[in-house]
Amino acid sequence: MKQISLVLLLLFSLSLFSQEKKYKVGIVAFYNLENLFDTINDTGKNDEDFLPTGSYHYTGKVYQDKMRKLTEVLSQIGTDISPDGFSLLGVAEIENDKVLEDLVAQPEFANRHLKIVHFDGPDDRSIDPALIYNPKYFKVKHSEPLFVRMENADGTLHYTRDVLWVSGLYDGEMIHVFVNHWPSRRGGEEASAAARASAAGVSKRVIDSLMKIDPQTKVFVMGDLNDDPTSPSVAKVLGAKGDIKSVKDGELYNPWVDFINRGIGTLAYNDSWNLFDQIMLSSGFLKKEQKGFFFHAAHIFNKQFMVTKTGRYKGYPMRTYDGNIYNGGYSDHFPTYCVFLKELQ
Repeated sequence: MKQISLVLLLLFSLSLFSQEKKYKVGIVAFYNLENLFDTINDTGKNDEDFLPTGSYHYTGKVYQDKMRKLTEVLSQIGTDISPDGFSLLGVAEIENDKVLEDLVAQPEFANRHLKIVHFDGPDDRSIDPALIYNPKYFKVKHSEPLFVRMENADGTLHYTRDVLWVSGLYDGEMIHVFVNHWPSRRGGEEASAAARASAAGVSKRVIDSLMKIDPQTKVFVMGDLNDDPTSPSVAKVLGAKGDIKSVKDGELYNPWVDFINRGIGTLAYNDSWNLFDQIMLSSGFLKKEQKGFFFHAAHIFNKQFMVTKTGRYKGYPMRTYDGNIYNGGYSDHFPTYCVFLKELQ
């Protein structure tokens, strides 16, 4: 049988169905790559720390090792369900197109022919969000960066990451993907909350416009939000709900509320877990009796090889650096991914 795009054909025996049915599978993921810079001094970029002569002593050897480590993680996400792994992957903390091109060119991805969507943004740290996708599954129709306006106390602008908006056909269905990396909690969670609320509002305004046209529009909002699923920026500004039964047409469902309520997260600080790395989806994905893809499950990819075994970060995601010393890790975040199913007629 010819393999249909977006999946391996699998036979699921699920309790929610009265009989065995065949489904296509779609894997949608997000990963903060933790300061994926190249080693070249780029004029106009704030990349001096990530140079061989910089404070991190970021040499070609370190860069290549980091590439191998990220590839080890990304090449495994979702492959227990589909051999092609993710079809859509949002990423954060990348410097430029070059680092993404180097990443998708790794031998482990040779058969996937991965493509990228990225715009250089205005962020003070010179890092951006981006989208990596498998063109066998997804065809881009439109993409643009959405500016997040931030003002300092004196009225001058403070530059943070843009929101990346990508629209396209996901196995023939039009979807919209918003990849975010909201402002950090520097200065304290409460003091910085307004900045993240502003960033959340950027996606929200576009989504509201789309939903006015069609409340069943299929939307993903993903990213490192620097807020938890229960934080006001997510629960109030985006209006994302953790109770799937209470999600109305045109609203967002957040499968990560249950995780954080059980103390499960994607990064840790002072022995407390947060779940900043989220993938939310619109109500159009929630009806199981439909011709298109519907939501099946959410997962955190936190294999033991990614976990710090000793020291002050024991039990945390194994980060790239411990202070200014190269730690040989992967990222200070765990990736997240969601599984979607589509019944074969």
